[in-house]
Amino acid sequence: MNNIPELSVVVLCYRAGSYVREFVTQLETELNTEGIDYEMVLVANFQPGEPDDTPEIVKSLALHKPRCTVVSRAKEGMMGWDMRSGLRACAGKHLAVIDGDGQMPSSDIVVTYRILKLGRYDLVKTFRTVRHDGSYRRLISWVYNLLFRLLFQIREPALDINAKPKVMTRAAYTQMRLASNGWFTDAEVMIEALRLRLKVCHVSTVFGRNERRHTFITPATIFEFLYYLFYYRFAKR
Repeated sequence: MNNIPELSVVVLCYRAGSYVREFVTQLETELNTEGIDYEMVLVANFQPGEPDDTPEIVKSLALHKPRCTVVSRAKEGMMGWDMRSGLRACAGKHLAVIDGDGQMPSSDIVVTYRILKLGRYDLVKTFRTVRHDGSYRRLISWVYNLLFRLLFQIREPALDINAKPKVMTRAAYTQMRLASNGWFTDAEVMIEALRLRLKVCHVSTVFGRNERRHTFITPATIFEFLYYLFYYRFAKR
């Protein structure tokens, strides 16, 4: 591998448990098969005192995979803090972020990366045309995406703010002013893409059901989404 890989993949592993082994191995096989020069940054930040064996699993996994590095620290935030800590550790010319719990197909990394390169896009992300995560999550996403369209005057029919993977050029990433430590970080990426007038492509995907743990989307999370939608639209400068 060159000192500067073509692609850095941030895998968000929080509470993914033993499943992360299967996910990382599958992603590794797909990237090797495609001949992509890559690194993987496995983010296994943890809540002190919370029962979670993911950090130990991830560290053990990385011992036998020279292209994998681990970021594992006591959490100072939620997904946004994890994502930003992973992105800061990346060395690649292109950066990708995906959850490591298997709801998002690992094969989407190769697909979105190839489209990014071929179309000379700044950012490529998925939108979920088929979802197996239940009516509760589908309704929340529908309302959330509708509000985003209305507030930010977006006509893109395939808009799906929270879908991953998101793949971007390093030039696009370095211009973004990402600050969210919470669950709003996916929306923040898209708001920054709008501000910077980036060339964005949306790719369809299938979203699976997580049988291993409950959803992280709680009433408090929904309130956070709504608060920051209005804050970023009307207050933040």
